[in-house]
Amino acid sequence: MGKVKLVDLTHTVKSGMPLWPGSPDLKIDRWAYHAKDGVLNQIFTTHMHIGTHADSPIHVLPGLPYTHELPLESYYGTGVVVSIAKGKWEKIMPEDLEKARPKIEKGDIVIINSGWHKKYADHPDYFFYSPGLYVEAAEWFVKKGVKAVGVDQQAMDHPLGTVIGPHGVSGGWGSHGAGLRPDIIEEYERETGRKVKEDFPLWEPCHKMLLSNGIMVWENVGGDLDEVTGMRVTIAGWPLKLGYGDGSMVRLVAIVDGGDQ
Repeated sequence: MGKVKLVDLTHTVKSGMPLWPGSPDLKIDRWAYHAKDGVLNQIFTTHMHIGTHADSPIHVLPGLPYTHELPLESYYGTGVVVSIAKGKWEKIMPEDLEKARPKIEKGDIVIINSGWHKKYADHPDYFFYSPGLYVEAAEWFVKKGVKAVGVDQQAMDHPLGTVIGPHGVSGGWGSHGAGLRPDIIEEYERETGRKVKEDFPLWEPCHKMLLSNGIMVWENVGGDLDEVTGMRVTIAGWPLKLGYGDGSMVRLVAIVDGGDQ
């Protein structure tokens, strides 16, 4: 049997971890502990869209599959880890994907290293100023016929294409169209001289287009991502089998073929 190397592409889930704006905080309680009970037992209270996680299709559009309805094969396969370095608010465009190496092929799992995982923290740089995918990249992925996409950013869509920008509806993470962070909207328009709604007119088009076409997604990819960047590898990142779940934390791993023993 050939030997393999497992490379962790996952951020650690822990108290005080970075959270997407509006997310409820992760709470960890000790129910039992060694001095009292002879064992350690903890209760984690959280929702599933924290850290390195997968959105299930139902998360973005009604009538699409829940977490438990997704086959294991959707989150496992061969693919590429590509470097597409981008700066503040830049888009990852089709021409970037075309030039990426190793070359992205039909059926690939694509993991994008923009360099932004190094900024993963409870900080505006990571959540509000990141680069990202938008409708142009989503259309390219669908046409290419990729299997899944993972990004080392705050979400599958550019931050100004989420409810951080002037998108969404009332309730939950919705923003009544005003945006969760009006100051970020004002900053973008002041610095660029353009309107956010003109540059990012659609609400999470990448989420919706990929997931409605059966292309699974991972957000907040991290860990030892740099170690496998520029490589063709096997990727595995399964969600928990949550009945009627809308997403799940994952342990995302790159499996590197080390040759025969």
